[in-house]
Amino acid sequence: MRDPKRAMGATVLVFEALVVVFAALVAKDLTGLGTAQAVGGGLALAALLVVASGLLGRPGGYWVGSLLQVVVVATGLLVATMLVIGLLFTGLWVAAVVLGTRVERERAAWSAADGGPAPG
Repeated sequence: MRDPKRAMGATVLVFEALVVVFAALVAKDLTGLGTAQAVGGGLALAALLVVASGLLGRPGGYWVGSLLQVVVVATGLLVATMLVIGLLFTGLWVAAVVLGTRVERERAAWSAADGGPAPG
């Protein structure tokens, strides 16, 4: 059975990584940052987001994902549009964790009430 919270959280982080890469390509032209700074920073942040998606099954993985949400929002200090993107993905991150936890609880309750394994 797949962990819904982990699957939803990983999906948000990977999509966020893709958006960060594309935003970095735009940021090099919209800000005073050099190409190496904008693209290098964007690629580094995107790599951290992808790594964090793999850490969601380990202790502290969700804390790492949450910390990276703060980092993405903070990039809004350099690129104003990233503030909007960061807040959007932070909302998606919170929704993934909350809804994923709710689905896990409902599966556990269904399994306990039925006496068998939960569907999935």
